[in-house]
Amino acid sequence: MSEPSRRVRIVTDSACDLPDDLVQRHAIGVVPLSIRFGDEELIDREQLTVADFWRRCAANDELPSTAAPAPGQFEQVFRQMALEGADDIVVVSLSGALSATIQSAELAARDVAESVRVHVVDSRSVTLGLGTMVLAAARAAEAGTSAADIVAAVTDMASRTRVIGALDTLDNLRKGGRIGGAKALLATALSIKPIIEVIDGVVEQAGKQRTRSRALAFIVDQVAADADRIEGLAVLHAECADVDQFVDMLRAAVPSLDDIVVGHIGPVIGTHAGMGTIGVAYQRRA
Repeated sequence: MSEPSRRVRIVTDSACDLPDDLVQRHAIGVVPLSIRFGDEELIDREQLTVADFWRRCAANDELPSTAAPAPGQFEQVFRQMALEGADDIVVVSLSGALSATIQSAELAARDVAESVRVHVVDSRSVTLGLGTMVLAAARAAEAGTSAADIVAAVTDMASRTRVIGALDTLDNLRKGGRIGGAKALLATALSIKPIIEVIDGVVEQAGKQRTRSRALAFIVDQVAADADRIEGLAVLHAECADVDQFVDMLRAAVPSLDDIVVGHIGPVIGTHAGMGTIGVAYQRRA
């Protein structure tokens, strides 16, 4: 690892949904949230893989719940990075409107102030919307960019990040009490696929499509409309067999796309979105 990347390190949480190889390649610190199935609490990605999470969800009629990391979990990562030579740590966190994760990071930052400077940024996003910001921050750190400039860049990215996706099932909304059983059954019979979008750090409904193929085409059209100003496109999915087909559709619609990160939606967002959810995350240039 180069000297500049040791001086400024990047930390995030397990809601980022970045593939493990990218996390390891860029030495990103990932602090896990916890997932509760009844009385059983498991640490995301450490005691519960993404595949295990989806298997458990399919076998349970009650939704799991998620819990933010304790400040001590962040503090442990911060102190280890300080020992490894970090002068500054930039934390890019799951949307503060959705989780107390950012508060734990801020508390830990104060507790380690005598050892290392920690800067906490609210991504105002989820899953690979957060992940693309983290990846950009890590690459900037490797290039020797200062912590202050990384914070400024990520804050700017947060205002330009778009996450849009299609739900494949209404089971999780039904289990969570957000939609009645009869309504969910009717919508399922009609093959209705709700479209969701992250707006100001909160997940909002952004419409609906009849059939999955129309939902995928709708998202591709949204990307194509932004084609001239897209940065850092990523595809996110929850155990979707058609993800390769979706990526091919995006490349056909926007031939200028180069590297597309593909990541699995994990427990933190998957708890609410449900299996089969698929979508995109990217930044729009001003």
